[in-house]
Amino acid sequence: MTKDIFQVYPLIDKKKKGLKLTHNEIKWFIQNYTDKKIEDYQMSAMLMAMFIKGMDPAETAALTDAMLESGKQLKFPGSNVIDKHSTGGIGDKASFILAPIASAAGVKVPMIAGRGLGHTGGTVDKIEAVKGFKTALNLSDFEKRLNKDGLVLIGQTPEIAPADRLIYALRDVTATIDSIPLITASIMSKKLAEGANGIVFDIKTGTGAFMRTTKDARNLGKSLITTSKRFKKKAVALITDMNQPLGNSVGHSNEIIESIETLKGRGPKDLTDLSLALAAHMIHIAGIEKSFDKAFKKAELMVSSGKALEEFRKLIKAQGGDERVIDDYSLLPLAKEITIVTAPKNGFIKMFQNDQIGLLLIDLGGGRKTKSDVIDHGVGFEFKKKIGDKIKKGETIFEIHHHAHQKDVAENIKSIFLKNVLQMSSTKVKTPKLIIEKIS
Repeated sequence: MTKDIFQVYPLIDKKKKGLKLTHNEIKWFIQNYTDKKIEDYQMSAMLMAMFIKGMDPAETAALTDAMLESGKQLKFPGSNVIDKHSTGGIGDKASFILAPIASAAGVKVPMIAGRGLGHTGGTVDKIEAVKGFKTALNLSDFEKRLNKDGLVLIGQTPEIAPADRLIYALRDVTATIDSIPLITASIMSKKLAEGANGIVFDIKTGTGAFMRTTKDARNLGKSLITTSKRFKKKAVALITDMNQPLGNSVGHSNEIIESIETLKGRGPKDLTDLSLALAAHMIHIAGIEKSFDKAFKKAELMVSSGKALEEFRKLIKAQGGDERVIDDYSLLPLAKEITIVTAPKNGFIKMFQNDQIGLLLIDLGGGRKTKSDVIDHGVGFEFKKKIGDKIKKGETIFEIHHHAHQKDVAENIKSIFLKNVLQMSSTKVKTPKLIIEKIS
């Protein structure tokens, strides 16, 4: 604990006025909040001040350090301990695909994942659709499983960056998510604490991302790479499109099924291509293959040989889940009713207001409006058309998977989607580029 003594109100007021906080001021504030000496409403006020007034690189570094030092830190020997982080999006289930691919290729993958944040889904929430899967492992078990199996997936533990765990939950419900300094500190405090020797970042940009423009995504990528360098970690960042759902499925059980299908070689092209690219970068920076091209071929082989699928099966079984879901999707909670949304006219799919799709899933029960909300893993959406696709009036755009008592909710979602989410064009629309650029 820093010996400096400050007061909460003056520090919030200082940041509110756009003044720079010192390293010790930030450290004091974070430590005292973690120790429950600062209230949630005071932290919320500080987060809003940081969000609105911004933070310079020195403040971002101080915040990252303070959050990292709030808990335990692991260290693993060798260079092949590599993690991946996505900034989140609609239908982003790539972790369940790329991690088994990389693990099958010899990468040790320590995944400390998050829950849903704002309009985006969370990796931990999704995997909990698998009955019995335990994400609440302690740090000792996490370390043992990584060394033994090479792949482990847990939620954020009280031991790893506890300050971030508390702040993350607040940001989710206080509209303070899309801030480059706050995102940088949140991501890096966890990734550094978990002992990864290298990190591959998937930075989303578009209507379903926190970084709406390529410029903002690029700035976040540079911030993450700079922080990685400061800690002598290998890092690569891909800026990827999030103007439409990744893959076809949105919703927890639906996304687990689509992930398994992709590992079986039957996944949608966009999800398959991105998962292979991210896994290949992990294989490459781990030093398993000397070139990205060779790493990509190895990633493809891990899928075609079935080795990646078996890694996912092994992961589910090792963490208490029912591995039979790999072959029997009926073991997942699945909503039985389907409401179909069709095209109102002939044309081409021009745009989805993608963040609204995430919010509509929350309305259906597949996300949280408050910290205490319980997620319904069985509800979701299944998209049949993507941006650039030609469609005729009456053709299905997507399906709403819901329960019998939710018919009115589904009809409301259908109405909102056609009015506020979907944009169509009478002329041909270009398919968006999936991987926009790489920062390394």
